[in-house]
Amino acid sequence: MENPKATEHKEFPLGIDESTEEEYSNQSNLLQEFNSISNIDKAWIFKSDDGVSQVLFSTSQPNLLANKRRKFILSSTILKESNGSVRFQWAPFPIELSGVSIMVPSPSGSKLLVVRNPENEGPSRFEIWNSSHVEKEFHVAQSVHGSVYTDGWFEGISWNSDETRIAYVAEVPSSAKPAFNGLGYKKGGSTDKDTGSWKGQGDWEEDWGETYAGKRQPALFVINITSGEVQAVKGIDRSLSVGQVVWAPSTEGFEQYLVFVGWSFVTRKLGIKYCYNRPCALYAVKAPHQESKTNETEIHSTEDVQALNLTQTISSAFFPRFSPDGKFLVFLSSRSSVDSGAHSATNSLHRIDWSSDIKLSQSREVYDVIPVVACAEDGAFPGLYCFSILSSPWLSDGYTLIISSIWNSRQILLSVNVLSGEISCITPNDSNFSWVLLTLDGNNILAVSSSPVDVPQVRYGVIVEKSNNTNEWSWSDVSDPIFKCSNKVRSLVSSLTFNVLKISVKDASVSLTKGASKPYEAIFVSSKAKKNDTFDPLIVILHGGPHSVSLTSFSKSHAFLSSLGYSLLIVNYRGSLGFGEEALQSLLGNIGSQDVNDVLNAIDHVITLGLANPSKIAVLGGSHGGFLTTHLIGQAPEKFVAAAARNPVCNLALMTGTTDIPDWCYAETYGTIGSEKFTEAPSVDDLAQFYSKSPISHISKVKTPTLLLLGAQDLRVPVTNGLQYARALREKGVPHKVIVFPNDVHGIDRPQSDFESFLNIGVWFNKYCK
Repeated sequence: MENPKATEHKEFPLGIDESTEEEYSNQSNLLQEFNSISNIDKAWIFKSDDGVSQVLFSTSQPNLLANKRRKFILSSTILKESNGSVRFQWAPFPIELSGVSIMVPSPSGSKLLVVRNPENEGPSRFEIWNSSHVEKEFHVAQSVHGSVYTDGWFEGISWNSDETRIAYVAEVPSSAKPAFNGLGYKKGGSTDKDTGSWKGQGDWEEDWGETYAGKRQPALFVINITSGEVQAVKGIDRSLSVGQVVWAPSTEGFEQYLVFVGWSFVTRKLGIKYCYNRPCALYAVKAPHQESKTNETEIHSTEDVQALNLTQTISSAFFPRFSPDGKFLVFLSSRSSVDSGAHSATNSLHRIDWSSDIKLSQSREVYDVIPVVACAEDGAFPGLYCFSILSSPWLSDGYTLIISSIWNSRQILLSVNVLSGEISCITPNDSNFSWVLLTLDGNNILAVSSSPVDVPQVRYGVIVEKSNNTNEWSWSDVSDPIFKCSNKVRSLVSSLTFNVLKISVKDASVSLTKGASKPYEAIFVSSKAKKNDTFDPLIVILHGGPHSVSLTSFSKSHAFLSSLGYSLLIVNYRGSLGFGEEALQSLLGNIGSQDVNDVLNAIDHVITLGLANPSKIAVLGGSHGGFLTTHLIGQAPEKFVAAAARNPVCNLALMTGTTDIPDWCYAETYGTIGSEKFTEAPSVDDLAQFYSKSPISHISKVKTPTLLLLGAQDLRVPVTNGLQYARALREKGVPHKVIVFPNDVHGIDRPQSDFESFLNIGVWFNKYCK
């Protein structure tokens, strides 16, 4: 009898054959070793009665089986030795958090707010913890408000000074929906428990676009943590979406105020994720009264209840922070973005003087602390590129602010005297590492540093007084268990090296501004091993935006690709953040040409230096990086042996009618006049111009095998863009592969999707580069 095993046919997944299955298996094992490295999301420091500092780290790592991020809390005690050094004493194990949306300690550190947003139509849960147990728990029904915002942008949760009330941002209750039953329309609506009827859809309501599906109207609320009473804050116009709320300093006998950021919209809500060109202002509004206090204390109040715009003289204001003494308020501004139409640009920092008996009758005078830098001299401060501020960012003098900023291809830490405007870089200048600010420990700093070839490392910084009455910062490594990785990963990254290349602008015309004529940068990652007359294949990696930046920080996906035996050329073409406003603005109106030429020039540069083989080059990018990827294989079809694009912009003419940011198409195509030309009904001339700027206009020349990775829920670059390009490749007979992730948005960052995405990139490049 015939052996059934001998005739058994092995079935392979679609797109995978027997020769590649082993490759998938090997690469997936390696990718998982990188993938399992944890991240630090936040950190808080608490002082005990005896002055000892306790650190609480919120960490996370991908959980592939559950397809979500697993969250942990890990604590450590900071022990200060007699010689001035510090030692961290870590808890033996982290504790997993389940169902927690956000945690916010009170100012004294004696209480902890834990918010648990519902996954369905249930209530939002607020828990107040002390050092040993849950003191209070309140359930806030959907009829009061929807989920609390924990997105990092609209998000705002603020304790008042006596820790009795918390202001926060949550979605307004959903509008009533029409109800129907077997007889037709049902008067009086329907409840969730009414099985004899169903709710209709009602009128469509616009949301805030990419990653904000269903998020229509963030609003302010205050909860009393003793009674659980929730009050909506009155006096805020419905045309404002609000966020980033903080309590203003209070004085007994006077009204308490809330300061918040308000984004207005007139005809529509344009996508706000990564878009700092949305006009916004700081407002102050009276906090709701506490009933007990209004009866006991006379409140001195003459102002109208309506919220007051504090920053009428500036088109953008966000991340408000009061000084410790309450005498001034500082905030960031992206007015360069608002005024030019660029989705992100050079920031500025400003100050408003404040007094506890302030009368909300007029706008405040706004003082510049750090103005926009148009063009910096070589090695000088290139301008402020800061996109978050700690809730308590002050040193003990009360006027020195610690913030992070992008400086060329690095992220560094700055100390800023907000009274004089003096700026100091406080991270080491002799390294190309990038830094992330975690929290302050009095006048000391807890941070993380890393590089493309160095796994993140917790660092502790202290001020050292020098003999000449100057100060400098001394940084020590902290032995930590958070960034532990396998010996294999350590060995692989230790075999790599990187440097930052300065690349001169090719064929700089006299019409360019000084800043746009200066060199740009590329990060080059390669093996330390010298190989006679041979080179590892090169992957050119391109960031999106385009007004974003690739930093000299550790990237698990990039390290994975390096470990497969590739050199990386990570290009910060002109238009990237961190190089001054003139260089950034030079790209507006010149996409598809200036940025493409900068990338080609960078590739030629490393070939000239003898660092790459011109016959083994692949290219990888997402979003605008995908736009460049697909442009490059069309404009330079002989240069690349393989390409991979994640949610690429391939056809601006198609994108403009379907994206959440149609104004982006106009700004990047036409330049600063794009905001004037923007319309929801583009003309034939507009569509022709969009097409001429698009990669699909070069489709006839493409021959490079191309991998397309697309998120079906992408509102920024809808999936139709990538699918149209893929069908055009198929029509031409160009080798290609398409993977659509049905539940992913623009970032394709759900754990399973991110994993499958980079696994396929590795296999695709190996197929054509090796």
